[in-house]
Amino acid sequence: MPSPSSAHTPLDIDAERLWSSLMDMAKVGPSPNGGSRRLAISDEDAAGRRLLLDWVEALGCTWHRDEAGNLFILRSGQDNSLAPVAIGSHLDTQPLGGRFDGVLGVLGGLETLRTLHDHQVTTLRPLTLVVWTNEEGSRFSPAMAGSGVWSGRLAQDAFFDAKDSQGVSVSEALEATNQRGGAALGSPELGAYFELHIEQGPVLEETDEPLGIVTGVQGIRWYDLRFEGQSVHAGPTPMSYRHDPLLAAMAFIQAMRDELGDDRDARLTVGDFSVIEPSRNVVPGAVKVQLDLRHVDEERLSQLDAAVTRLAQGAAEREGTRVDIEPIWHSPVTPFHDDLIRTLGDAAKARGNEAPQMMSGAGHDAVNVSHVAPTAMLFVPCLDGISHNEAEYASPEHCALGTQVLCDAVVAWANR
Repeated sequence: MPSPSSAHTPLDIDAERLWSSLMDMAKVGPSPNGGSRRLAISDEDAAGRRLLLDWVEALGCTWHRDEAGNLFILRSGQDNSLAPVAIGSHLDTQPLGGRFDGVLGVLGGLETLRTLHDHQVTTLRPLTLVVWTNEEGSRFSPAMAGSGVWSGRLAQDAFFDAKDSQGVSVSEALEATNQRGGAALGSPELGAYFELHIEQGPVLEETDEPLGIVTGVQGIRWYDLRFEGQSVHAGPTPMSYRHDPLLAAMAFIQAMRDELGDDRDARLTVGDFSVIEPSRNVVPGAVKVQLDLRHVDEERLSQLDAAVTRLAQGAAEREGTRVDIEPIWHSPVTPFHDDLIRTLGDAAKARGNEAPQMMSGAGHDAVNVSHVAPTAMLFVPCLDGISHNEAEYASPEHCALGTQVLCDAVVAWANR
């Protein structure tokens, strides 16, 4: 059996092979304008996983799925009694998503396994490539659900009973696509976890940095709000007689924007705003609002959480309506592991890059994994900071550099 790379000889990845894999995966579930549509636990999502397994078959790896459909691909080490070093991300996308979000982390991990196979190098610790189920949360809520239920941070009934807009549950979708596995949730125990991802924001591009070492992820809170008033005829009803939930919802959103002020670390997003049973000449009876709130400081995020209730109730009262507020999800501010952060930094420096440290604005599976295993992330830029969009793009050079640094860091940690 080949020995670990004790001479610390760098292993160069195959950049062309990596890019070819990214483009081939993009052919699975293509969207109309050059992006990807592989909704979680759909036929397209399952087809993407089958393609990945076709690729790893040549590497002599074993694989299994757990009850949530999380896919674990194992490469043996010199000492398989040691907890494996994991690389992971996701293959599911937004309805009109891009070709790199999540996919780069999975295929960067695949390229790491391929590179070790090419050079006949066996690390001391085993390696595991993980594909998490339903990271995006676009078909089933919440996001990061597969890693959430695996880590114990999401209740099993909240995971398996979640339904999409057509009333199909996660449990039913897993059975329909043959993605439910037999392994128990929470296994295997991981010795460390690395995740490569596009930044999904403009910072690296604006500062002309090809890499960023992620020190943690900002906190996220999701809410569903329903403002209810009274449906009446638009013509005969004077404004002073109306109880208009749409006006209340609009006032609430503007009040929340004012509450943020010039706080550059705060993020407020209304992902969906809809009138229930809309008609042009009827004052709405009810309005639904989906809210996404984020901050890098947990105390400040708690203050904004309180503001959601205060401002929504105030806006509803002024319009003579009522509001129901349902907190859907809370992912607190999450710091990553100092030693893994240093390992990524050393690997980047060895390849000639002084990669800056940064917080992630988006949630990732790494957040959940960090609660049960040492975790860190690596970012590469994406064009104009655009993600969750068919126009999402990361250059071949940046994808290759990120994967190279990922490979070097994983090998270094796996040989500890």
